[in-house]
Amino acid sequence: MNLVLNLARLYVPTFLKKQKLEELFRLTAEAFGCEPPPIRELGYDECLQAYALFSRRKAEEALQQPEGIESLKERLYRNAFRIGEALRKDLGVRTRSDVILASRVLYRILKIECTESHSGEVTIGKCFFSRYYTSPVCRILSSLDEGVAAGLSGGGRLVFHERITEGNPCCKAELTLATTPWEELGDVRNEVKG
Repeated sequence: MNLVLNLARLYVPTFLKKQKLEELFRLTAEAFGCEPPPIRELGYDECLQAYALFSRRKAEEALQQPEGIESLKERLYRNAFRIGEALRKDLGVRTRSDVILASRVLYRILKIECTESHSGEVTIGKCFFSRYYTSPVCRILSSLDEGVAAGLSGGGRLVFHERITEGNPCCKAELTLATTPWEELGDVRNEVKG
């Protein structure tokens, strides 16, 4: 049982949520090749809205030069991978169940309602950012989701098949995890206990 993750499932202090959001802000701005706007004085909710507006504006600007989109997505992915990797270490993520729980905690911090099955199906019923993003903007910025998922899971892959921003009632994705024999054994032990 991962005590840190189980505590985070119940409660994440606002100062810690804002700290993680500031890190996401900084790494997103870095990928876009700019400085993030000043957000230190903002409350958490204001900071989240500022992030949505900032990331939308920068992605819309990037869409004006389509030849640079793929390299931008790679930078976003790479920076988000660093966030996910750090979270994996900080939270002690080691099993498939840990990855699922950590993903739910992280998405909840970003006001995204997410369910994930052990088979890898991810469903996002409500997304804070869907009020701000268009489909093309979402396609760029979902590179962040993909990068965090890969870092958090130690090499997994998140692929979106449906998006709210495309007019669907929810987002659907598939999370494929790179498993080790130890993780498989851990999952079997959890099933036997359950």
